[in-house]
Parts: sequence; structure tokens; C-alpha cells
Amino acid sequence: MSRSVLVTGGNRGIGRAVAETFRDEGDRVAITYRTEDPGIPGVLAVRCDVTDSEQVDAAFDEVEARHGAVEVLVANAGVTADNLLADMSDEQFRHVYETNVAGTFYVARRAGTAPMPDGGRIIAISSAIAPYGAYGQANYASSKAGQIGLVKSLMRELAPRGITVNAVLPGPVQTDMYDELSPEAKAGHLRSIPLGRCGQPEEIAGVVAFLASSKAAFINGVALPVDGGALGHLI
Repeated sequence: MSRSVLVTGGNRGIGRAVAETFRDEGDRVAITYRTEDPGIPGVLAVRCDVTDSEQVDAAFDEVEARHGAVEVLVANAGVTADNLLADMSDEQFRHVYETNVAGTFYVARRAGTAPMPDGGRIIAISSAIAPYGAYGQANYASSKAGQIGLVKSLMRELAPRGITVNAVLPGPVQTDMYDELSPEAKAGHLRSIPLGRCGQPEEIAGVVAFLASSKAAFINGVALPVDGGALGHLI
């Protein structure tokens, strides 16, 4: 049966792959984007900055009017602003937290307090570095760890309504964000992955689709690493 699915930050990378996967399964899919409509065929695109709760509410209003109440929410919108502790500005730290943590909270709050039906799904895209940390990413790693705490708390609140809340923790994935890394950084990532390669956005999307399916109805509050074995042993 076709469901109403919303993917935040669905204009590129993992978010786009997730949106296209749900679309190909026959769902009614909407994405949010912040700067440029990606024009994905068969997908409703809504401009929204997830750090602004009023824009989040307006985006949900539009999706609900076009596709019905959101039944699957994928909180994917996220940013990085890497720097060493001594050089990281207040703005770099604040912007990452406002997007990755507050943005996830705003969309989850709207979905969880709207008429999301029994069997609804909320899935946050965190990161495999969340429990481990990363050099020069104090803001990003801690914000992604914050998402996991948020997921585990919301799971307890929403479970009585039959709504599951989970997190997916991707390792290095071949996206445009990854392409911006230095050759040295990429080589280091590859050395850390037992499978010897980066993941593909479609591989992350497949895990998200599974968590949203009826087959995963008894999976709740998990932080699932999808990283080729790089960091999952630490969780």
C-alpha cells in the first residue's frame, strides 16, 4: 500500500537515494531542500530550512495537503563545518547543532504530534562516528551522538502509539560531501573499512527502506551502523 513519505535534505546524496527508493516502491514521496529544487521525477519537493520550526510546520502542511499525513519520516538533513577545537567558531558549532539536532527535533516533533498512524516510522540518519568521535569534527560527531539520544528518548514516548523511532549510522559513503575530502583522508577511511571500499547511497537507502517496512515492526530505538565494519564494533 502506498504511504506518505517525507525525506528531509532529500535533494542529493543519501537523502536523494532514500527518496528514489521509496518512490520506486510506489510510495508518495516528498523531500525538503534548502537552496535548489533538484527536480526529482515523481517526487514532491518543498523548500524548507529545518532549523526554522515555522518553515518545518509549513512544509508539513504542504505535504499533508498533497500526500496526506506523513507515515514515514526520514530525518536526513545535516551539515558539517569541520575545524580543530582551537579554531572552531561559535557559528560553526552552533550551525551544525541547529541543523543536525534541532532540525531533527523539529521534524520529529511535527510528525510525532500530527496524525501519524499506528505503524508510523521515524528514521534519523546519524553517523557511525557518533559514538567514536573524529579529529576536527567535535561539532559534527557530538551532534550526531545527540541525534541518537533523541531517537532513544522519542522511541519511549511514541511507542505506545505504535510508532517506531530508529537511527541509521552510515560510515563513509560515496557522495559529493565525501568527494570534497582530501586524498589522504579518503585513504585513511579506506584503511579503516574491512570491506575495503566506501558505501553507496543506495546501500544506505535499502537499510532505511527495511526499517520503514512491516518486516521491521519490532525494531525500535536502535542505532544501526552501516559502515562496512569500520566502527560498528564500538556500539
